[in-house]
Amino acid sequence: MSVHYSSPMLIGRSLELDRLGKALADAPSAVLVGGEAGVGKTRLIREFGARAQAAGARLLVGGCIELGADGLPFAPFTTVLRGLVREMGPEGVTALLPGSAASGLARLLPEFGEPEPDATSGEARARLFELILTLLERLAEHSPTVLVIEDAHWADRSTRDLLTFLIRNLDGAAALLVVVTYRSDELHRSHPLRPLLAEVARVERVDRYDLSRLGRREVADLVRGILDREPSAQLVEQVNTRSEGNPLFVEALLNCEDGEPRGEVPESLRDLLLAGVRRLPEDTQELLRVASGGGDHIEHPLLAAVSGLDDAALDRTLRPAVAANVLVVEGDRYMFRHALIREAVHGDLLPGEHSRLHAGYARALEADPTLLPARRLAVELAHHWYRSHDATWALISAWRAAGEASRAAAYAEALEMLSRVLELWDRVPEAAEHIGHELGEVLEKSVTAADLAGDVERGVKLATAALKEIDDPTRAAALLEQRGRLSLHSHRAEGIDDLREAIRLIPGAPSVIRARALATMAEKIFKFPIWGEARGIAEEAALVAREAGDAAAEVSAELTLICLDGGLVDDETRLARLDVIAEMAERAASYRPLLRVFVTRSHVLEGAGRHEEAIEVARRGVEKAREHGLARTAGAGLAINLAEPLMSVGRWDDALTVIEQMLEQDPAPGHHGVLRQLAGEVALARGDLDAAAMTLATASQLIARGATRCAEDLFVLSRLEAQLHLAQGDPHKAISALEPVMANARLSDDARYAWPALVVGARACAQARDPDAFAPIEARAEGLGVHGPVHRAHQLTFTAEAAPLRHSPSLPAWDAAVSAWETVGQPYPLAWALTRAAEAAAAEGHRDGVSPRLRRAAELADRLGARPLRERIDDLSRRTRVNGTGTGTAPLGLTPRELEVLRLVADGRSNREIAEALFISVKTASVHVSNILTKLDVTTRGEAAATTHRLRLFER
Repeated sequence: MSVHYSSPMLIGRSLELDRLGKALADAPSAVLVGGEAGVGKTRLIREFGARAQAAGARLLVGGCIELGADGLPFAPFTTVLRGLVREMGPEGVTALLPGSAASGLARLLPEFGEPEPDATSGEARARLFELILTLLERLAEHSPTVLVIEDAHWADRSTRDLLTFLIRNLDGAAALLVVVTYRSDELHRSHPLRPLLAEVARVERVDRYDLSRLGRREVADLVRGILDREPSAQLVEQVNTRSEGNPLFVEALLNCEDGEPRGEVPESLRDLLLAGVRRLPEDTQELLRVASGGGDHIEHPLLAAVSGLDDAALDRTLRPAVAANVLVVEGDRYMFRHALIREAVHGDLLPGEHSRLHAGYARALEADPTLLPARRLAVELAHHWYRSHDATWALISAWRAAGEASRAAAYAEALEMLSRVLELWDRVPEAAEHIGHELGEVLEKSVTAADLAGDVERGVKLATAALKEIDDPTRAAALLEQRGRLSLHSHRAEGIDDLREAIRLIPGAPSVIRARALATMAEKIFKFPIWGEARGIAEEAALVAREAGDAAAEVSAELTLICLDGGLVDDETRLARLDVIAEMAERAASYRPLLRVFVTRSHVLEGAGRHEEAIEVARRGVEKAREHGLARTAGAGLAINLAEPLMSVGRWDDALTVIEQMLEQDPAPGHHGVLRQLAGEVALARGDLDAAAMTLATASQLIARGATRCAEDLFVLSRLEAQLHLAQGDPHKAISALEPVMANARLSDDARYAWPALVVGARACAQARDPDAFAPIEARAEGLGVHGPVHRAHQLTFTAEAAPLRHSPSLPAWDAAVSAWETVGQPYPLAWALTRAAEAAAAEGHRDGVSPRLRRAAELADRLGARPLRERIDDLSRRTRVNGTGTGTAPLGLTPRELEVLRLVADGRSNREIAEALFISVKTASVHVSNILTKLDVTTRGEAAATTHRLRLFER
């Protein structure tokens, strides 16, 4: 009999192994494996990897590194790439890539040369992502390839973005499987990995699951494997109770010479994990404490340098830890068997020991930078100096790490390092001399990093701080342009003042700063009440940009002019101009204008009723925004532009998926409000009035109503509120809800967003039978333009809704609306128009026209899940006895028609009201009532109503 420190067999994971095997067989695919610390994720992947390699697959493994908030950009991918270089050399890797593309990998490994000069641009980041994808696909063309990214809960922002890109692009023919593991118990509500998991789990070919704890039977199998004997029931019960099925804890409980738990098990996990460590020789424990400061993986030379031991002494001291399975040897590196063990050892240090240990690491790395790969050096030095509480060197190393992160296009990580520099600034005498830059310059770089990372709030705060340090008007103007743009992204009106001041500070000769300030000003205000100023500013911006040679600012200005031409220039002309501007944006190699091209094109296409084209353009724009790390900013606007056409064509569930995914990214308040409003429209159309009311309340708090109000947000919100009041049976409140539409007739894009709202207004006035309330709504509609088929469809619907108020025939008006919505291809308003046309046909005596209209409307309503509309259709069907409802039997010997009459009698309706509701004569209604009284054996209408209530005939 022997005692193992872990089971020689993998226990209780056969289903998970099968799922991984199937995923590899079905590759390209991805698997996301979560689970609490110690539950067996690493062991599962190790077993699967061995099986995959035995079957001829290539296994690539990279782990994320815990460095607090520092992060190590692209750490697991750097590890994978280093392994490939060791296996096939730089030349072998280069041969897998087209042309000279391999130079782009210099951002990850110095073996591929120097990074490209534009390494800090968004385009560089996008090229790096494409390069990694291409490399993996080429490898997978030769043999099935498994890429494993472990401990993604520690992944830095750049690694998360690259992972998202890879998983969303698993659509080729190559046999590539991406496996991601993470600690589910680390994912607090605001953990940055949560949005990634939620997003990619919805992607086709992605499987996500959590490893559960072992059951009692599986714990018994695990104990049996560790002890290599049959355990007693008492031992199994004891271990099962104390471990709660966590395999790591089971191993720890049995980690002793005789396989029996020794003494009392400490209550805390830390002490449990340290139990095996504390049984090691004292000098080994001391060396493990040193090793714990180096992270989960530590190179042998680095540990030797920090510990001061020669190779022989180091081997001798570590051997007991390796034998006890506390440490594992991996090439020329050591790693703790589980990250929690390292954390427990490190957490056991006294404060002074902690500081001295990290200072020792930092000094060793400063003395010999070759102890770590070049790309890890800067960020790990920053980590160690900071943890050593040496403020001067912490500041210097954080500045260096920020530069490295920026060159690697890891903007979020650069921002964190720059924030650390600012945190330490006042604690370091003569800080500027240490890094060669003044505080104002550090703040300017921080603003740019926040801007590129999409961190709007921090960007505004940093720009405000920077302006206090800057005297030069050109630099101040650049900061004001940035702060103004970021502020307006959150609908803060003060952003307009910032942009005006930026323009004022740079008068005279054309310059890039003036061009950008003008272009930003025009872009941001053309939707606001002061949009009348935008055309002149945009025209000046385009001129100044051309003279200054700033293609990006010129593209931005031209895009604003196209937006301002809505309703003045036909859509085909605007789209043709967009083609030219898109080429300009591509040549400018600037991602912001390029993303705005996607926004503008999808907006124009949707307004023109070309919904499928709008969907495709917006979807590509969303992907581009993700690639450039702007999912929360530009990506949010594009997500709105994607959800809108999806809703138009009736793909409501797809639209809700887009909305939910974007909300998980925590977009800016304005975008958040619009997304909620869109979700509320679907909820209302499907009959969930509570959900609609909740989303309306949330959206109302987020959508601007002041100086930054715009029609596309405010009018749509007012329309939703009015529709909700109508659904609740209060048309007068619905009319009042449209006051913002009535009071803001001169906003940009007025007609596009006012027409749908005024349609609801006409419906509310008709339901309220209030011609006086309709008069101003009618006047507002008469002042609107009609541009394109969508506007025309809304105008015709408005005319149909208003027919009762104008005492004009309804049927021709509704049939015209039906034809218009058929042309546009929007199923929900088409179904509504068909239903209203059927109602008009019944009311005007065209009974043969009721059934075909209702049948088509019912099919559309069913497909959409529009329950209230379907109930209206069914009600009309019953009242007009169409679609086969005129035959059959009803309770108490009543005919279906008599049952409908009885329903209205129970509601207290008179014979005349019954006749109007059922489109029959008063005399026919009277005959039906007499027959009903006879069949129910009652003498009065009141007795008949009481009978229906007693028998619950009409309860749903």
